[in-house]
Amino acid sequence: MGIFGNRSTSTSVEATPRPGGWKGLVHRLETKNEPGLSTTQLMLINHDLKPVEPARRQWGPWNFVGFWIADSFNINTWMISSSMIVAGLTWWQSWLCVWSGYFLAACFLCLNGRIGAVYHVGFPVISRSSFGIWGALWPVFNRAVMACVWYGVQAWIGGQCVNLMIRSIWESWNNIPNTMESSQTHTNLWVSFFIFWLCSLPAIWFPVHKIRHLFTVKSYVVPVAGFAFFGWMVKRAGGLGPIIHQPAKIHGADFTWAIVTGIMSAIANFAALIVNDPDFTRFAGKPRDALWSQLLTIPCGFAVTSFVGIIVSSSSAVMYEDPIWNPLDLLHKILEEGGAGNRAGVFLIASSFALAQLGTNIAANSVSCGTDLTALAPRFLNIRRGGYICALVGLVMCPWYLLSDSNRFTTYLSAYSVFLSSVAGVIACDYYIVRRGYLDIYALFSGRRSSPYYFTYGFHWRAYAAYIAGILINIVGFVDAIGVGYDIPVAARYIYNFNFFAGFIVSAVVYYLLCQFAGPVPGMKNSGWWEAQQIDEDISFADDDHRGDVIGRERSGGDSDEEYKKGKSEV
Repeated sequence: MGIFGNRSTSTSVEATPRPGGWKGLVHRLETKNEPGLSTTQLMLINHDLKPVEPARRQWGPWNFVGFWIADSFNINTWMISSSMIVAGLTWWQSWLCVWSGYFLAACFLCLNGRIGAVYHVGFPVISRSSFGIWGALWPVFNRAVMACVWYGVQAWIGGQCVNLMIRSIWESWNNIPNTMESSQTHTNLWVSFFIFWLCSLPAIWFPVHKIRHLFTVKSYVVPVAGFAFFGWMVKRAGGLGPIIHQPAKIHGADFTWAIVTGIMSAIANFAALIVNDPDFTRFAGKPRDALWSQLLTIPCGFAVTSFVGIIVSSSSAVMYEDPIWNPLDLLHKILEEGGAGNRAGVFLIASSFALAQLGTNIAANSVSCGTDLTALAPRFLNIRRGGYICALVGLVMCPWYLLSDSNRFTTYLSAYSVFLSSVAGVIACDYYIVRRGYLDIYALFSGRRSSPYYFTYGFHWRAYAAYIAGILINIVGFVDAIGVGYDIPVAARYIYNFNFFAGFIVSAVVYYLLCQFAGPVPGMKNSGWWEAQQIDEDISFADDDHRGDVIGRERSGGDSDEEYKKGKSEV
């Protein structure tokens, strides 16, 4: 399978001569798909968007455990917990924020992840049930853009790891003249960033159901390096005593809001993963494989990683009289002290961290962005191609600017939550409360006006009204956070401190009320819980007029059970 995907390998397709000229080029650029799809269906379906057939459902509970253990050990997680120390909290106060934040994040994530585990479809397809067949393109595009930005941020951090590795071997690497000063970075840092980016490209090639092996390797290697770093710093700081007895530097209202900000920063770190968890859970063998394995592993794994980051950051305050929130900066500090032992230790830890960043970038950004871009142009894009587009955008942006200080980094995380929390709130409310677990898989891939998810010209106005409401509740505080210089009410700042909760709750409540008082939503069932694992084989979506008419009739809004069964038997 090449980078441009495969066409169908059936005999009838192979026997058809390929057209020449522009039509031939278009034919070669098309992704793998089944024959017989209409033009509209080619805008909604390809192999990577279809429900995952049983042969590719290879993720068991231990694969999810390994996935989250591997994902938790990354520099980003360290920096979030360490930034709480910089804000003035003690180590145990910071750790309490971490436990609380990541447990809440795991609850939100499992809510959305279950949809993918039951129906074996990803976030772009699930969002069609809430926002409409064409209306889903905006939240998908929004998520894809953010994934591209985040890919660049994680790749820049990985590049810093590469820079440490090179500098550990060649001390003169740090003396390279800076020809990029006007870009607010250094030549050696940018070159290291490019090396990491280049080495990441082969990992994007592998299909999603096979990359679980990367996370298995990472879950063994990176934690060992993390705890080695932990023990090394504790020893240099003179034991845990000087670290754990450091008092809090803030009190009163500032202390309270620092706790709130710490919890919300942990949740914000998961804002993208909460939305796109179905992109991975759709590969689960059974729905329960993706439940407890995620609900327990996420808070435990991220709490352990954060504890290491908190202690390491606190130890830097003992060693250098100033907390260093970025562990890579701390490694740079150690490297400046010289010595073969320091260079060897820094090289091994930095190489493990580079592996950690690679796995995190593939899981949280490349696959997610690839899936989203696939939904935007399924005829020509698949997950692999989308992943390479994501990497290209991450290369040309300026990720180092976001990581120049902890305040800007935290602000970016909060902004990330503002736009994704509303999407998560609408989808969760629609699935669990409004539709009570029922999705029509065939209709989710139908562009017919009779489809229950077509709504109004393919857009669901209730979902968009709720989505905008969830953003508006945070927008004033967001404007203040990015520092535009306007005076805003204090209440807006306080609301923005709860950014993910505010956006999720407001969007969910508004959506529910609109569905209650503005008429029933098409495709609902009368009563009861209708969730069912429907897809037990590799189904075909080739255009079928008769089936489409039945779908349009039976899903139009609240048919009786007898009508539903009759329609199914006709199909």
